[in-house]
Amino acid sequence: MLFEPHDPIDHEVLAQFLEMSGSGIQAEVIDRCASTNALLLERARAGAPHASALVCEHQTAGRGRRGSAWISAPGASLTFSLLWRFGSVVSALSGLSLAVALASARALEFQGAAQIKLKWPNDLLFDGRKLGGILVESLQDADGTAAVIGIGLNVRASPALRDGVGHPVADLSEAGARGTRAELLAAQLAQLADLLPRFEKEGFAPLREEWLAHHAWQGRNVRLYSGERMHAEVETVGVAEDGALL
Repeated sequence: MLFEPHDPIDHEVLAQFLEMSGSGIQAEVIDRCASTNALLLERARAGAPHASALVCEHQTAGRGRRGSAWISAPGASLTFSLLWRFGSVVSALSGLSLAVALASARALEFQGAAQIKLKWPNDLLFDGRKLGGILVESLQDADGTAAVIGIGLNVRASPALRDGVGHPVADLSEAGARGTRAELLAAQLAQLADLLPRFEKEGFAPLREEWLAHHAWQGRNVRLYSGERMHAEVETVGVAEDGALL
């Protein structure tokens, strides 16, 4: 049974899935907030523990890169953030958003999705349409870097949601992902818990080839923008070992 109209994320069920995965992640499910990233950043400043996750059924002010809005609806999306404390400084975490996108794609494929593509630096696509997005924000302290990793995925995009977004979107039901929202969420968190320690130790370089295998725009001509200003029209030939676009 896939994505029933009323598929709330049960905290106890989610906790059972996370315990079975051995991820060590502790997740809290809340009904409503402005932004899971903003709230978890506040908690990180107050000393929230490593591997804390915050899941929200309805974000009212979800954010993407550069302040763009992330539109979600109760039961139709997965919106969550994970606090991961790295011993290294921010400058050593180049390529983190790409690594996170790869972990998310792995989890979706584990749940039966196919043809998931990655758009540099932080989008997941299906059939050329936006399936999900990632926002990584960080804090520096005496012990290293606290990264708050936010992920939003369209589970079941209604016509109203599609009309409100303003660009083509896809959802997990189209991509073939199976399972309840709690199962899908647990798979996402388990893959992050598996990949992030390796990323901290080895960086993005060992993940580069796998990321390129999912690259949506490999060999295609694209336009590079900063805000509304177009800087160049170029061919994308991949990403570097630090995650920079080539």
